[in-house]
Amino acid sequence: MASESQDIRRAILSKWHETLSKYGNLFSSDFISGTSPPSIFVGSYNFPKVFVGPMLPPIHGNTSLLDSPEKWKGKSLEEIVNFRLNLVRGIQKIPIDQTDGRYIENLQEVAMSSKPIDADLIFSKSTSSNISLDGESAPFGPIGEIKSARFSGSVSTKSIEKIFYDRDLKAEDAVLNLYNSGIEISKIQKCFSIGMVGKKRKLVPTKWSITATDDIISKSLAGEILDYSLIDSCRVFSYEHLGNIFTVILFPHRWAYEMIEAWYSGNVLGFGSDFENARGIDHPPAIAGAYFAAKLGVLEYLSKMKIQAGVVILREIRPEYAIPVGVWQVREGIREAMNQSPVIVANFDDAVFLASNKTSISKSEWLSHGNISKLIQQKTLSDFF
Repeated sequence: MASESQDIRRAILSKWHETLSKYGNLFSSDFISGTSPPSIFVGSYNFPKVFVGPMLPPIHGNTSLLDSPEKWKGKSLEEIVNFRLNLVRGIQKIPIDQTDGRYIENLQEVAMSSKPIDADLIFSKSTSSNISLDGESAPFGPIGEIKSARFSGSVSTKSIEKIFYDRDLKAEDAVLNLYNSGIEISKIQKCFSIGMVGKKRKLVPTKWSITATDDIISKSLAGEILDYSLIDSCRVFSYEHLGNIFTVILFPHRWAYEMIEAWYSGNVLGFGSDFENARGIDHPPAIAGAYFAAKLGVLEYLSKMKIQAGVVILREIRPEYAIPVGVWQVREGIREAMNQSPVIVANFDDAVFLASNKTSISKSEWLSHGNISKLIQQKTLSDFF
């Protein structure tokens, strides 16, 4: 199994090296001119002084696809990794409580822009195009320390601009406000990360801001569906992409949610899971950001249908998912699963059987690594009235 993942990584890397042999001078130079999708990145290394900067490819034009996960449905792992590798990342070290000054304000304009934005970066030395791909961390293009940066042609998104200038709005309310006005999550998360929301503003490392955004929105949706009536049958949804198999079970029960993940490590199966009832979750989930990304995807469906249900999500991570590309693929995978027609079954047992059959892992194995069946067996007060 592991060798399969290595082969995939090797193939993607060797193609990247072919690209570099043609265009290498664009990727290892002390200068880059290109169009940012628009894209910014805040690292977590060296916190509370972090590396912050724009990301752009060495080309001009409509580059928006390079950093819009919402538009990546149907793309292959290799295509997505290449989107990532093509973005050169400029960095400067900035303390997290410094959310003003020309450099950060420029980046806030990048994050706010409704269209790709032209940029010229001068680095203190040539960027290195020496890239490594592993099964642990998301892929990144070349990185260079910025000596000077120039941006032009940004067009502010009105709803973001309004939030940016509203210093009395709490960060949570700002995020919900943007989400409800139809701004994509990947964009909200960038604004959150570059210190544009809330009363006490801070730079937030990108990976934390993604999880915080998913958590804030899913918490709000969960609160809303508690008023809706329960579904009356079990529904099973499924979707597969990028070597991830997702199955979602909805069953008649007050809001309760569990996600169980399985992955291959050599020839051994690893499992992780976490769950919540209507009170929510009060600790960082064992499966990290995937928990909130999936929860958001399924709650959007319940909210749109105006129904309430118990939810179990099974995620099998196949060896073909050789390079992790970020939790956005969990959110988009679940959103896509909820767009399919569900199979309707009589009871929870049959639903778990059907959902397990979509994966290569048995029903008893899934259930032994989760808690939800125990949760359902506990009688609730309403069972007695």
